[in-house]
Amino acid sequence: MPKHGKNLNNARKDIRPEDRFSVQDAVAKSLAASFAKFDETVDVAICLGVDPKYSDQMVRGAVTLPNGLGKTVRVAVFCKGEKQAEAREAGADVIGAEDLVNRIKDEGFLDFDAAVATPDVMALVGRVGRQLGPRGLMPNAKTGTVTFDVAKAVSELKAGRVDFRVDKAGVLHAPLGKVSFGADKILGNLKALLETVVRLKPSAAKGNYLVSMSVSTTMGPGFKVDMSQVKKFLEGTAN
Repeated sequence: MPKHGKNLNNARKDIRPEDRFSVQDAVAKSLAASFAKFDETVDVAICLGVDPKYSDQMVRGAVTLPNGLGKTVRVAVFCKGEKQAEAREAGADVIGAEDLVNRIKDEGFLDFDAAVATPDVMALVGRVGRQLGPRGLMPNAKTGTVTFDVAKAVSELKAGRVDFRVDKAGVLHAPLGKVSFGADKILGNLKALLETVVRLKPSAAKGNYLVSMSVSTTMGPGFKVDMSQVKKFLEGTAN
């Protein structure tokens, strides 16, 4: 049996395995159960009724959270010519083409949180796919990070854009912001995420799509959501 710390045990002592909460209560209880000395991140785990081993049931996308993530996002842009000036004006932290690729390949440079690339340099970026891929840094057209509109992509990433995809078990994990945001901002971010996930429902997915959901902080326990309340939450009719 794994051992848990005293603070976590205290935070979860009144939670029963069968407990389910409204979306609002799950968020509120998660914030109240936060005990770390740092500003914890609030996370959500959503189990979807899909089988990701089939390509037509993969759920992957991106959403710009209306209240941001509460952290500074360092963005790298792979581009050439006038696009470099565009990226610089948009606030990109690292800009380059073959020189940046060589820096990553030869020096192991990965001091950035997200990456954007213009389509004309993707052949170059592919050379460092093994370095970028495992860290979730590989630009991808499906998430809008392979584009000639680098200014828009950089701005969205800086504002709190979250890229997400289901794992092998069909579970989607995403951050919703910091505990210090308070419940209203976290709920606003969660609603934006859920709306995007619902919109991306694969046509091949049959039966119940949103199967289960849990909200937690970095160090705190998870609070399971009563899924019958999610539709009301999205429609703005929940209490």
